[in-house]
Amino acid sequence: MLRRFALASITIAIGVAAPLLVAELALRFLPVNTGLRVVTVDADHPVAKFTPNRDFIYSRGWDLRGVNRGHVNNDGFVNNQDYTDADPRPLLAIVGDSYVEAAMVPYAETMQGRLAAEVGDTGRVYSFGGSGAPLSQYIVWAAYAAQKYRPRGIVIVVVGNDFDESLLKYKATPAHHYFAEQPDGKLELQRVDFHPLLGSGLLSHSALARYVLLNLQAINLVFRIESWFSGKPKAAYVANTSNSLDPARVEDSRRVIPAFLEELLRRTGLPPDRLLLVVDGIRPELYAGETAGRDSYFGIMRSELMAAARSRGIEVIDMQTVFAAAYGKDKQRFEFPDDGHWSSHGHEIAARAIAGSALFHSVFAR
Repeated sequence: MLRRFALASITIAIGVAAPLLVAELALRFLPVNTGLRVVTVDADHPVAKFTPNRDFIYSRGWDLRGVNRGHVNNDGFVNNQDYTDADPRPLLAIVGDSYVEAAMVPYAETMQGRLAAEVGDTGRVYSFGGSGAPLSQYIVWAAYAAQKYRPRGIVIVVVGNDFDESLLKYKATPAHHYFAEQPDGKLELQRVDFHPLLGSGLLSHSALARYVLLNLQAINLVFRIESWFSGKPKAAYVANTSNSLDPARVEDSRRVIPAFLEELLRRTGLPPDRLLLVVDGIRPELYAGETAGRDSYFGIMRSELMAAARSRGIEVIDMQTVFAAAYGKDKQRFEFPDDGHWSSHGHEIAARAIAGSALFHSVFAR
């Protein structure tokens, strides 16, 4: 009896393991997403970065679409250049989330790659970004860039989900900083520590595990299924963020704007004219006209941010206007057909706008 049970168990184990092994071997020959591997973030390592000096493969979906190969440099950011604090040439730093990380776009076609090529040997353009980061985290990267590399100017790229997600009450993803409300009502930055899970390094070496977690987005799929079964109505989204105009959410988001601008100026130590905000357009609504989407949540937030920044002497590029003008000429969209991030064309238009800014001309004496 025991022998038969053992044989049955072995047979079942082989039946399960064999197809998994075949899948693992097959996927090793395909461009499965490798991920970027965030390193420890804590009191001793307070700045979120990726595992340095590492090449990566980006792809999305079950069919491995949008394949791109990139590089994480010596300082742990997605950029083909190694960073140095000993180079006397003028530096422009670009800070943002996945739009600046740009893992899905070849480096030479990103805004930072294009601008680096534009200045050539006369200057430098470094980028500091990571997926999921909000305005609160941009402050940390901008301050880090200012203190370590002493840029003459800093560009911050702002997108739709940057406002409420800067507050700890709305988001608390490990490795990033968020605004936490204090007893006196003030907003102060608070770090959410991150330590890689034990065994995650070994798991990342499995092509099958990466395919399930990164390409199939298994965790997000579970949440989507749970939401579907819950019967809750699907939230309307505009510009990659919920379009809910819940008064509490809007008011909380409004409080983020002055806190962000004041902390950005204070922590970087740069004068206002050495900062530039590049504010994304309301896509895809803008394809219907330049004023489309202005009454949406992002439309309201972006308008108030731009006004507040300009009142403080910070230069602003309104990509709604820039994108609308470009689209009016060639009807070419600025994102991927199946992904809301800027495509190579979107990065091209953004780079062109930055190159025409007062800050860019000041940094590189043009």
